[in-house]
Amino acid sequence: MEMAHKRCSSRQPVPSNRSNALDSGGVGVCMMSNAWKEEQHPAFISFISSFLNANSFRLNFVPIAPDFILNCGASVAFMFVTNWDCSDTSPVFGRVQKLKEQFANLYVVVTLPTKEQNDSFVHSYFRYGMVLGRPMFVLVQDLEMGFEKILKIAHARGVCKRQDAVSKMKAEREGSMQQIDAFLSVVTSIPGIDNHDANALNQAIGSIEAIAKASKELILENTDLSADKAETISRFLRDPKFYLSPKII
Repeated sequence: MEMAHKRCSSRQPVPSNRSNALDSGGVGVCMMSNAWKEEQHPAFISFISSFLNANSFRLNFVPIAPDFILNCGASVAFMFVTNWDCSDTSPVFGRVQKLKEQFANLYVVVTLPTKEQNDSFVHSYFRYGMVLGRPMFVLVQDLEMGFEKILKIAHARGVCKRQDAVSKMKAEREGSMQQIDAFLSVVTSIPGIDNHDANALNQAIGSIEAIAKASKELILENTDLSADKAETISRFLRDPKFYLSPKII
């Protein structure tokens, strides 16, 4: 949790140079709850729209359960509590409990401009049995800072998701290369068969099992291998006496 103790200013939020702190890469989508929008000052909605536009996000107003869902590579849901009521905190935590069951990636941003509100939040957090990090609460001093945090979190999750995807692709590519190497090693162990022949068989016939089942005629029809090589492959993979006998290469 990020604690905020300093008093925020009373200015109306307007687009600022804070957007420069964001990585400008990637285009995203921001879905804002219609119900949440109706509870906010029009100047704040204007700030959000300008801030999203400056960071290449498209804004849509939709009937969704969380206050925001942002996607720039990964989908992240947000509750944004813009008016902390020290005398009635149960609705906030009741909603948190419901949303965290529905959304795997949920963050709760709470605006706490005064120490009294900050203390009230801490007391309520433990009173309602919140588990640290489930979901993650982000406490901020003012509205502008709160939405900036939302955009940064969404961007960071998107970057992590893309890096994950790149890592998986790299692992799959390495696994594929290992399979190809193993295939070439087995097929080129057949007397007279070289890498070109092995690659031709792989592309035209497929796996070693498929090659073993392929007839001499099928190999000749689908590759540029000679009749002698097709005969050798067919005998080598089907006749144990042939592939277990000594070879002179």
